[in-house]
Amino acid sequence: MATATRVLPAAHEWAVIDIGTATVGVAERDALGTSARVAAWPPYYLARVLAAVDAELARLDKEASRFRNDSEISAVHGSGVESHLLSEGLAEAIAVALAAAEWTGGLVDPTVGGALEALGYDRDFAAIPKGGGVPPGPSHVPGWRSVRLDGRRLRLAAGSRLDLGATAKGLGADRAASAAAEVSSDGGVLVSLGGDIAVAGEAPNGGWPLLIADEQEPASRAPAGGHHAVRDARRGAGQMVRLAAGGLATSSIVCRQWRRGDRMLHHIVDPRTGLPAAGPWRTVSVAAANCAEANAASTAAIVAGDQAAAWLAGQGLPARLVARDGTVQLVDGWPATDGGLVEAPAARRMPPGLRGGRHMRWAR
Repeated sequence: MATATRVLPAAHEWAVIDIGTATVGVAERDALGTSARVAAWPPYYLARVLAAVDAELARLDKEASRFRNDSEISAVHGSGVESHLLSEGLAEAIAVALAAAEWTGGLVDPTVGGALEALGYDRDFAAIPKGGGVPPGPSHVPGWRSVRLDGRRLRLAAGSRLDLGATAKGLGADRAASAAAEVSSDGGVLVSLGGDIAVAGEAPNGGWPLLIADEQEPASRAPAGGHHAVRDARRGAGQMVRLAAGGLATSSIVCRQWRRGDRMLHHIVDPRTGLPAAGPWRTVSVAAANCAEANAASTAAIVAGDQAAAWLAGQGLPARLVARDGTVQLVDGWPATDGGLVEAPAARRMPPGLRGGRHMRWAR
Protein backbone atom coordinates (compact mmCIF):
# COMPACT_ATOMS: atom_id res chain seq x y z
CA MET A 1 0.00 0.00 0.00
CA ALA A 2 1.24 3.49 -0.79
CA THR A 3 2.65 5.54 2.08
CA ALA A 4 1.66 9.10 2.98
CA THR A 5 3.68 11.88 1.44
CA ARG A 6 5.67 14.04 3.81
CA VAL A 7 5.35 17.13 1.65
CA LEU A 8 2.27 19.06 2.78
CA PRO A 9 1.21 22.63 1.99
CA ALA A 10 3.10 24.95 4.35
CA ALA A 11 -0.05 26.85 5.26
CA HIS A 12 -1.47 23.80 7.00
CA GLU A 13 1.40 23.66 9.54
CA TRP A 14 0.80 19.94 10.03
CA ALA A 15 3.63 17.63 11.05
CA VAL A 16 3.39 14.11 9.68
CA ILE A 17 3.90 11.57 12.48
CA ASP A 18 5.64 8.24 12.04
CA ILE A 19 3.63 5.70 14.07
CA GLY A 20 5.52 2.70 12.81
CA THR A 21 3.14 1.60 10.05
CA ALA A 22 2.78 2.52 6.38
CA THR A 23 -0.92 1.70 6.22
CA VAL A 24 -2.16 4.83 8.01
CA GLY A 25 -1.17 8.46 7.49
CA VAL A 26 -1.10 10.58 10.66
CA ALA A 27 -0.46 14.29 11.15
CA GLU A 28 -0.62 16.65 14.09
CA ARG A 29 -0.70 20.39 14.79
CA ASP A 30 -1.86 22.88 17.39
CA ALA A 31 -5.49 23.97 17.00
CA LEU A 32 -8.26 25.54 19.09
CA GLY A 33 -5.99 25.94 22.10
CA THR A 34 -5.14 22.23 22.11
CA SER A 35 -3.59 19.66 19.78
CA ALA A 36 -5.27 18.22 16.70
CA ARG A 37 -4.34 14.80 15.36
CA VAL A 38 -5.74 13.35 12.15
CA ALA A 39 -5.39 9.82 10.79
CA ALA A 40 -6.39 8.61 7.34
CA TRP A 41 -6.30 5.28 5.60
CA PRO A 42 -5.41 4.69 2.85
CA PRO A 43 -2.67 7.23 3.67
CA TYR A 44 -2.58 8.80 0.21
CA TYR A 45 -5.77 10.71 1.16
CA LEU A 46 -3.99 12.49 4.01
CA ALA A 47 -3.28 15.84 2.31
CA ARG A 48 -6.88 16.36 1.14
CA VAL A 49 -8.22 15.15 4.50
CA LEU A 50 -6.07 17.72 6.32
CA ALA A 51 -7.36 20.49 4.07
CA ALA A 52 -10.96 19.53 4.90
CA VAL A 53 -10.18 19.41 8.63
CA ASP A 54 -8.44 22.80 8.46
CA ALA A 55 -11.54 24.41 6.97
CA GLU A 56 -13.81 23.02 9.69
CA LEU A 57 -11.49 23.97 12.56
CA ALA A 58 -11.09 27.51 11.22
CA ARG A 59 -14.87 27.84 10.93
CA LEU A 60 -15.52 26.65 14.48
CA ASP A 61 -12.78 28.87 15.91
CA LYS A 62 -14.24 31.95 14.20
CA GLU A 63 -17.75 31.05 15.38
CA ALA A 64 -17.33 29.89 18.97
CA SER A 65 -13.98 30.88 20.52
CA ARG A 66 -14.43 33.22 23.47
CA PHE A 67 -10.68 33.92 23.34
CA ARG A 68 -10.79 35.64 19.94
CA ASN A 69 -11.91 39.26 19.85
CA ASP A 70 -13.06 38.77 16.27
CA SER A 71 -15.13 35.62 16.86
CA GLU A 72 -18.87 35.61 16.46
CA ILE A 73 -19.51 34.63 20.07
CA SER A 74 -17.28 37.49 21.28
CA ALA A 75 -19.35 39.86 19.18
CA VAL A 76 -22.49 38.51 20.87
CA HIS A 77 -20.98 39.05 24.32
CA GLY A 78 -19.82 42.57 23.49
CA SER A 79 -22.89 43.82 21.66
CA GLY A 80 -24.82 45.18 24.63
CA VAL A 81 -28.11 43.85 23.24
CA GLU A 82 -30.11 40.73 24.12
CA SER A 83 -31.23 39.57 20.67
CA HIS A 84 -28.82 38.25 18.04
CA LEU A 85 -29.15 36.72 14.59
CA LEU A 86 -26.49 34.02 14.42
CA SER A 87 -24.75 32.21 11.62
CA GLU A 88 -26.01 28.70 11.05
CA GLY A 89 -22.75 27.33 12.43
CA LEU A 90 -22.89 29.14 15.77
CA ALA A 91 -26.62 28.45 16.07
CA GLU A 92 -25.84 24.75 15.68
CA ALA A 93 -23.08 24.92 18.30
CA ILE A 94 -25.39 26.62 20.82
CA ALA A 95 -28.25 24.21 20.01
CA VAL A 96 -25.91 21.30 20.75
CA ALA A 97 -24.86 22.92 24.05
CA LEU A 98 -28.50 23.42 25.07
CA ALA A 99 -29.36 19.86 24.09
CA ALA A 100 -26.50 18.65 26.28
CA ALA A 101 -27.75 20.77 29.17
CA GLU A 102 -31.25 19.30 28.91
CA TRP A 103 -29.94 15.75 28.53
CA THR A 104 -27.64 16.00 31.56
CA GLY A 105 -30.14 17.78 33.79
CA GLY A 106 -27.99 20.91 33.83
CA LEU A 107 -24.72 19.22 34.83
CA VAL A 108 -23.35 20.59 31.56
CA ASP A 109 -24.39 24.23 31.16
CA PRO A 110 -23.17 26.72 28.52
CA THR A 111 -23.84 29.73 30.78
CA VAL A 112 -20.76 29.02 32.94
CA GLY A 113 -18.68 31.47 30.87
CA GLY A 114 -18.83 34.19 33.50
CA ALA A 115 -17.87 31.77 36.27
CA LEU A 116 -14.86 30.58 34.27
CA GLU A 117 -13.74 34.16 33.76
CA ALA A 118 -14.10 34.82 37.50
CA LEU A 119 -11.84 31.83 38.12
CA GLY A 120 -9.22 33.38 35.85
CA TYR A 121 -9.91 31.37 32.69
CA ASP A 122 -10.54 34.52 30.64
CA ARG A 123 -7.91 33.95 27.93
CA ASP A 124 -6.27 31.12 26.06
CA PHE A 125 -5.14 28.56 28.65
CA ALA A 126 -1.44 28.94 27.81
CA ALA A 127 -1.64 32.63 28.76
CA ILE A 128 -3.34 32.20 32.15
CA PRO A 129 -1.12 33.24 35.09
CA LYS A 130 -0.55 30.02 37.01
CA GLY A 131 -0.08 31.56 40.46
CA GLY A 132 -0.80 34.56 42.66
CA GLY A 133 -4.11 36.20 43.38
CA VAL A 134 -6.68 35.16 45.95
CA PRO A 135 -8.92 32.08 45.91
CA PRO A 136 -12.22 32.80 44.12
CA GLY A 137 -15.60 32.50 45.76
CA PRO A 138 -18.76 30.95 44.30
CA SER A 139 -20.17 32.58 41.15
CA HIS A 140 -23.74 32.89 39.98
CA VAL A 141 -24.48 30.85 36.86
CA PRO A 142 -27.58 32.13 35.01
CA GLY A 143 -28.55 28.64 33.90
CA TRP A 144 -29.21 27.18 30.48
CA ARG A 145 -32.96 27.76 30.76
CA SER A 146 -32.29 31.50 30.59
CA VAL A 147 -31.07 31.10 26.99
CA ARG A 148 -33.61 31.34 24.15
CA LEU A 149 -32.71 29.94 20.76
CA ASP A 150 -35.28 29.90 17.97
CA GLY A 151 -33.61 28.77 14.78
CA ARG A 152 -30.83 31.32 14.30
CA ARG A 153 -32.35 33.90 16.69
CA LEU A 154 -30.60 33.94 20.07
CA ARG A 155 -31.81 35.83 23.11
CA LEU A 156 -29.25 36.08 25.85
CA ALA A 157 -29.77 38.00 29.08
CA ALA A 158 -27.53 41.01 29.59
CA GLY A 159 -24.30 40.04 31.28
CA SER A 160 -24.58 36.33 30.46
CA ARG A 161 -21.51 34.82 28.87
CA LEU A 162 -21.52 31.50 27.08
CA ASP A 163 -18.77 28.91 27.14
CA LEU A 164 -19.31 26.01 24.74
CA GLY A 165 -16.26 24.06 25.86
CA ALA A 166 -18.19 21.00 27.06
CA THR A 167 -19.60 20.34 23.59
CA ALA A 168 -17.97 22.52 20.90
CA LYS A 169 -14.72 20.54 20.73
CA GLY A 170 -16.70 17.35 20.24
CA LEU A 171 -18.90 19.01 17.64
CA GLY A 172 -15.77 20.25 15.88
CA ALA A 173 -14.34 16.72 15.76
CA ASP A 174 -17.65 15.42 14.37
CA ARG A 175 -17.81 18.16 11.73
CA ALA A 176 -14.18 17.65 10.73
CA ALA A 177 -14.45 13.86 10.49
CA SER A 178 -17.58 14.13 8.36
CA ALA A 179 -15.97 16.67 6.02
CA ALA A 180 -12.81 14.58 5.78
CA ALA A 181 -14.76 11.45 4.91
CA GLU A 182 -16.44 13.30 2.05
CA VAL A 183 -13.11 13.94 0.31
CA SER A 184 -11.90 10.33 0.52
CA SER A 185 -13.71 7.82 -1.64
CA ASP A 186 -12.92 4.78 0.52
CA GLY A 187 -11.22 3.88 3.78
CA GLY A 188 -11.74 5.99 6.86
CA VAL A 189 -10.62 8.95 8.95
CA LEU A 190 -10.12 9.79 12.60
CA VAL A 191 -10.03 13.31 14.03
CA SER A 192 -8.81 13.99 17.56
CA LEU A 193 -9.10 17.44 19.15
CA GLY A 194 -7.25 17.42 22.42
CA GLY A 195 -8.13 13.73 22.67
CA ASP A 196 -11.83 14.06 21.85
CA ILE A 197 -12.25 11.72 18.91
CA ALA A 198 -14.67 11.28 16.01
CA VAL A 199 -14.30 8.62 13.34
CA ALA A 200 -15.98 8.37 9.96
CA GLY A 201 -15.95 5.97 7.04
CA GLU A 202 -14.58 2.46 7.41
CA ALA A 203 -12.26 1.78 10.32
CA PRO A 204 -9.07 -0.27 9.89
CA ASN A 205 -9.43 -3.95 10.66
CA GLY A 206 -10.32 -4.35 14.34
CA GLY A 207 -11.02 -0.64 14.85
CA TRP A 208 -8.84 2.42 15.34
CA PRO A 209 -6.25 1.75 18.10
CA LEU A 210 -6.38 4.50 20.73
CA LEU A 211 -4.30 5.14 23.80
CA ILE A 212 -6.35 6.27 26.80
CA ALA A 213 -3.79 8.08 28.92
CA ASP A 214 -4.56 8.74 32.57
CA GLU A 215 -2.85 12.09 32.98
CA GLN A 216 -1.52 12.81 36.43
CA GLU A 217 0.29 16.03 35.46
CA PRO A 218 -0.86 19.25 33.81
CA ALA A 219 -0.96 19.24 30.03
CA SER A 220 2.19 21.39 29.82
CA ARG A 221 4.18 18.38 31.06
CA ALA A 222 2.10 15.60 29.49
CA PRO A 223 2.86 13.86 26.19
CA ALA A 224 1.64 15.69 23.09
CA GLY A 225 -1.66 14.50 21.73
CA GLY A 226 -3.97 14.84 24.72
CA HIS A 227 -5.77 11.93 26.34
CA HIS A 228 -6.04 9.81 23.24
CA ALA A 229 -3.96 9.30 20.13
CA VAL A 230 -3.64 6.78 17.37
CA ARG A 231 -1.55 4.18 19.15
CA ASP A 232 2.18 4.78 18.90
CA ALA A 233 4.23 1.73 19.81
CA ARG A 234 6.78 3.99 21.52
CA ARG A 235 4.27 5.03 24.19
CA GLY A 236 3.42 2.55 26.87
CA ALA A 237 1.29 4.35 29.48
CA GLY A 238 -2.48 4.03 29.81
CA GLN A 239 -4.98 1.60 28.35
CA MET A 240 -5.15 0.83 24.65
CA VAL A 241 -8.64 0.30 23.23
CA ARG A 242 -10.14 0.17 19.74
CA LEU A 243 -12.96 2.24 18.29
CA ALA A 244 -14.70 1.35 15.03
CA ALA A 245 -17.53 3.91 14.98
CA GLY A 246 -18.96 6.89 16.82
CA GLY A 247 -17.00 9.10 19.16
CA LEU A 248 -14.91 8.92 22.31
CA ALA A 249 -14.01 11.73 24.70
CA THR A 250 -12.20 12.20 27.99
CA SER A 251 -12.76 14.96 30.51
CA SER A 252 -10.01 15.61 33.04
CA ILE A 253 -9.54 17.90 36.01
CA VAL A 254 -5.76 17.50 35.65
CA CYS A 255 -4.94 18.64 32.13
CA ARG A 256 -5.91 22.31 32.68
CA GLN A 257 -5.00 23.47 36.16
CA TRP A 258 -3.82 26.74 37.64
CA ARG A 259 -3.36 28.11 41.16
CA ARG A 260 -5.06 31.05 42.86
CA GLY A 261 -3.74 31.70 46.34
CA ASP A 262 -3.70 28.37 48.16
CA ARG A 263 -6.19 26.68 45.82
CA MET A 264 -5.56 24.59 42.72
CA LEU A 265 -8.30 25.24 40.16
CA HIS A 266 -9.39 23.43 37.01
CA HIS A 267 -11.64 24.24 34.07
CA ILE A 268 -14.67 21.98 34.65
CA VAL A 269 -17.18 24.14 36.48
CA ASP A 270 -20.08 22.79 38.52
CA PRO A 271 -22.99 25.02 37.41
CA ARG A 272 -24.59 24.59 40.84
CA THR A 273 -21.72 26.42 42.58
CA GLY A 274 -19.82 28.29 39.87
CA LEU A 275 -16.65 26.62 41.19
CA PRO A 276 -14.50 23.78 39.83
CA ALA A 277 -16.20 20.39 40.25
CA ALA A 278 -15.11 18.75 43.49
CA GLY A 279 -16.11 15.13 42.84
CA PRO A 280 -13.97 12.01 43.16
CA TRP A 281 -12.94 11.61 39.50
CA ARG A 282 -9.78 12.95 37.90
CA THR A 283 -10.59 11.61 34.41
CA VAL A 284 -13.68 10.14 32.77
CA SER A 285 -13.64 8.59 29.27
CA VAL A 286 -16.92 7.90 27.46
CA ALA A 287 -17.87 6.38 24.11
CA ALA A 288 -21.06 7.54 22.40
CA ALA A 289 -22.76 7.75 19.03
CA ASN A 290 -20.75 10.87 18.22
CA CYS A 291 -18.06 12.98 19.83
CA ALA A 292 -20.38 15.80 20.92
CA GLU A 293 -22.39 13.34 23.01
CA ALA A 294 -19.25 11.71 24.40
CA ASN A 295 -17.81 15.13 25.28
CA ALA A 296 -21.00 16.18 27.07
CA ALA A 297 -21.29 12.89 28.95
CA SER A 298 -17.69 12.83 30.17
CA THR A 299 -17.99 16.42 31.42
CA ALA A 300 -21.32 15.67 33.12
CA ALA A 301 -19.77 12.67 34.85
CA ILE A 302 -16.98 14.78 36.37
CA VAL A 303 -19.62 17.18 37.74
CA ALA A 304 -21.99 14.38 38.86
CA GLY A 305 -19.40 13.01 41.25
CA ASP A 306 -20.55 9.92 43.14
CA GLN A 307 -23.61 9.60 40.89
CA ALA A 308 -21.59 9.52 37.67
CA ALA A 309 -21.30 5.76 37.17
CA ALA A 310 -25.01 5.19 37.75
CA TRP A 311 -25.95 8.00 35.35
CA LEU A 312 -23.63 6.71 32.61
CA ALA A 313 -24.94 3.16 33.03
CA GLY A 314 -28.49 4.45 32.83
CA GLN A 315 -27.64 6.10 29.51
CA GLY A 316 -26.06 2.90 28.17
CA LEU A 317 -22.69 4.59 27.65
CA PRO A 318 -19.44 2.61 27.97
CA ALA A 319 -17.13 4.56 30.26
CA ARG A 320 -13.86 4.41 32.17
CA LEU A 321 -13.68 6.49 35.36
CA VAL A 322 -10.41 7.09 37.19
CA ALA A 323 -10.62 8.34 40.75
CA ARG A 324 -8.24 10.84 42.29
CA ASP A 325 -6.45 7.95 44.04
CA GLY A 326 -6.01 6.09 40.73
CA THR A 327 -8.81 3.56 41.25
CA VAL A 328 -10.44 2.63 37.93
CA GLN A 329 -14.14 1.88 37.50
CA LEU A 330 -15.51 0.49 34.21
CA VAL A 331 -19.13 1.03 33.17
CA ASP A 332 -21.49 -0.62 30.69
CA GLY A 333 -19.15 -2.81 28.69
CA TRP A 334 -15.99 -0.74 28.59
CA PRO A 335 -13.31 -3.40 27.92
CA ALA A 336 -11.20 -4.50 30.85
CA THR A 337 -8.39 -5.84 28.70
CA ASP A 338 -5.84 -3.91 26.70
CA GLY A 339 -6.79 -3.77 23.02
CA GLY A 340 -10.49 -4.38 23.60
CA LEU A 341 -13.14 -2.90 21.31
CA VAL A 342 -15.23 -0.04 22.72
CA GLU A 343 -18.66 -0.39 21.18
CA ALA A 344 -20.26 3.04 20.98
CA PRO A 345 -24.07 3.04 21.10
CA ALA A 346 -25.65 3.42 17.69
CA ALA A 347 -28.64 5.47 18.86
CA ARG A 348 -28.31 9.11 19.83
CA ARG A 349 -29.00 9.79 23.50
CA MET A 350 -29.28 13.56 23.32
CA PRO A 351 -32.49 15.35 22.28
CA PRO A 352 -33.03 16.28 18.61
CA GLY A 353 -31.31 19.63 19.17
CA LEU A 354 -28.03 17.80 18.67
CA ARG A 355 -28.75 17.94 14.97
CA GLY A 356 -28.74 21.74 15.12
CA GLY A 357 -31.22 22.60 12.44
CA ARG A 358 -32.81 25.95 11.86
CA HIS A 359 -36.22 24.70 12.96
CA MET A 360 -35.23 23.81 16.51
CA ARG A 361 -36.73 25.90 19.30
CA TRP A 362 -35.01 26.23 22.69
CA ALA A 363 -37.27 28.58 24.62
CA ARG A 364 -37.86 28.05 28.30
